[in-house]
Amino acid sequence: MKTDANRFEVRLAENDADIRAAQRLRYRVFVEEMGADVSAEDHSQKIEQDRFDPFFDHLLLIDKAIGSDGADQNVVGVYRLMRDGAARAGVGFYGAGEYDLSKLEASPRKTVELGRSCIAKEYRGGVGIHLLWDGLGDYVTSNNIEIMFGVASFHGTDIDPLKNALAHLHHSYLAPDDLRVKVLEKHYVSLNQMPADQINQKMALRQIPSLIKAYLRLGGFVGDGAYVDRDFNTVDVCLIMDTKRMVTKYRDFYARDRG
Repeated sequence: MKTDANRFEVRLAENDADIRAAQRLRYRVFVEEMGADVSAEDHSQKIEQDRFDPFFDHLLLIDKAIGSDGADQNVVGVYRLMRDGAARAGVGFYGAGEYDLSKLEASPRKTVELGRSCIAKEYRGGVGIHLLWDGLGDYVTSNNIEIMFGVASFHGTDIDPLKNALAHLHHSYLAPDDLRVKVLEKHYVSLNQMPADQINQKMALRQIPSLIKAYLRLGGFVGDGAYVDRDFNTVDVCLIMDTKRMVTKYRDFYARDRG
């Protein structure tokens, strides 16, 4: 969908109504499209929520053309962001339920967890993701963030069809030791599904979701292991970006003067 960037606004949620609008969009994407499981009460309200929501900042993409009468429909893209200070003061990082994050939690460097990123179906392929990323860039620079990380997902819970993609991530993008978080032992599934010389590279690249590929192009890495999330109907990997290690042109994107 090609759209005029001037009709959109990107800002943080300011109240409960904003957060509820984000949760309604997440329901449409994660539950109705991707088959995630939520409680009967959440189904009745058509929201996707969890206990972490109150502790996150929620970055919103708003279509101003819909107007305030579009009750919950004018939020067409979301990202939720938790800084390390908020995690320590609240319920911890969401990703700690899947990964041992002790290396990041012990780091003195400022860190933010990214998650629940989605855009309404009719807005994909346009300027939406670029505007959200620009908003994320503002957030990163204004808060002096050095490390970004978050769980990203492949659709479905069957590992076998994803062997090429997972092995490609392992052999080409495994995080350096100081950033290498690992799936909790009881849930650990190895990314190393085959030797590097046996990977079908074309198939691997087709299988990797566009959001994950975008993070990798930014200079991102993956943690050790995959996590099968049956409630969310996904296979998860943990993506980590270190602004000091990011390739120059993308580091400049996040660090540039936004005037």
